[in-house]
Amino acid sequence: MLARFMENVVEKVAVLLFLVFLPCVSPEASEPKAYEMPRTQVVPIRDSKAGRQYELYIKLPEAYSENADQKYPAIYTTDAIWHLEMLSGATEYLMPDVILVGISWQTDLAGEVAHASRFRDYSLVKATESQNPRGEAGNHLSFIRDDVIEFVEGNYRADPNERAYFGYSLGVQLGAYILLAQPDTFKHYILGSPAFGEQSGAYIDEFETETASRQQDFDAKVFVSIGELEDGLMGPTRDLVSVLQRRSQSGLALTGPETIEDSDHSTAFPPTVIRSVRWLSASM
Repeated sequence: MLARFMENVVEKVAVLLFLVFLPCVSPEASEPKAYEMPRTQVVPIRDSKAGRQYELYIKLPEAYSENADQKYPAIYTTDAIWHLEMLSGATEYLMPDVILVGISWQTDLAGEVAHASRFRDYSLVKATESQNPRGEAGNHLSFIRDDVIEFVEGNYRADPNERAYFGYSLGVQLGAYILLAQPDTFKHYILGSPAFGEQSGAYIDEFETETASRQQDFDAKVFVSIGELEDGLMGPTRDLVSVLQRRSQSGLALTGPETIEDSDHSTAFPPTVIRSVRWLSASM
């Protein structure tokens, strides 16, 4: 009888322990694990001039660790949170031997929406409202050249002769500015669905005229695209292409504007990534 009693006690203890530890092993009760993009590192980086904090999302090729002597082309993109996943998927199939560098929005901008800094960093024309700054593309170019590229090429085997810039929408303002201000920053420029207002379009037109007199060689390849249904951006895109065509005799090779069929500003983005990466893989 004592043995039977002990068996009952053991069974009850076992059931009790099972019930206590059940939440720890139940899939429904466990904390979800955050997804991390394979071979991708998140690196904090500071704008050494402006003192602002950003992050770089750096994705390395699959064979990067195996080929210790090989250098890789690098694609730098603004709006990293919006762009990097699509670029990652496209390059895995079309251009696997490339380093991706996503540049975040400012991370220490208190009291603002996450992407607020893009309106300041990518735009060309300064705003009159001091509480809503605009027109600091020149400052952001310095950050990209002096901090971002220097860090990437100092710590990874990125080929300095094969840098590419991917910009979409407002990011095209920054890309066009870089192209005209310091074209050697990148060798390849992807400018998708350019978001130029009347003032910024006039600025880039005048800026091209200003910089043309002091620039001799212009070794750059440029891809421009626009959605077929982006009626409000068709005119600015044609104007941008006209500005870039002035440099064709100085070494600028222009592709486009390519029309993304049946697409507006949102739906043109995925096919723009695919077409531009295919263009880039053939250009490098």
